[in-house]
Amino acid sequence: MTPEIEDAFAAIRSDHGADSISRVERMLEPGGGGSRHPLQKDARWILPGLSQTPWHDPLAYPELAPVVEALESAQPAVKEELNAAWSLRREAFSDYEHYLTRQEDWQALYLYRGGGLVEESAGAVPTAYKVLKEFVVDTEKICPLLESHFSTLLPGASIAPHCDLWNFSINLHLAVDIPDGCSITVAGQTRSWEEGRCLLFDYSFEHEARNDGIRPRTCLLVDLWHPETTVPERQALVALITEVRRLMGE
Repeated sequence: MTPEIEDAFAAIRSDHGADSISRVERMLEPGGGGSRHPLQKDARWILPGLSQTPWHDPLAYPELAPVVEALESAQPAVKEELNAAWSLRREAFSDYEHYLTRQEDWQALYLYRGGGLVEESAGAVPTAYKVLKEFVVDTEKICPLLESHFSTLLPGASIAPHCDLWNFSINLHLAVDIPDGCSITVAGQTRSWEEGRCLLFDYSFEHEARNDGIRPRTCLLVDLWHPETTVPERQALVALITEVRRLMGE
């Protein structure tokens, strides 16, 4: 660990107790993530002690239930504003840049990125922006290392099987506009989105998606802290990943 990480960890232990970030420290040891599911093999970081469950019930966690309920209640207005933005403000969308690739047939409109809200998006999709700010950002449920965006998969497009970087955040999808013929597979289990409802899954497991429909498929994606992580762990993980990114020149 660098001196910067050591100092950050020491401050967190001083505030929260000697064992408060023991799982994070264990993760950094050789093999410290412990055993992992074979379909998590390509994830870079595995925080030990989190449920090895690909799919989660979106309403099962008291921390996340208000987010799910607010998003689902807002979906009709969110869909209307999204479709207007797609028609009239296409310049607000961009090719999605995953850490592995860039796809022209996968478009994104960002609401949260780089550790903060994307204020330019408030005018295009005000309902989604307001709900995200009130229920996710202001409550610190969003993982600030990641993002929230409208994910639009064009007809015929697919997202190749891949694992995301770690298991300590979790991916929430609000199904905004879903044509027939769309599916998502996580750890070999395939599901379809139900418009107006949320899906929640651990994207450290291998996952893929496709749109075999005749019009774009759009979900609102939100990267949330995994509800089984603690506040001091979240602080330590932000310090750790921020420093790693700095050292990598990101």
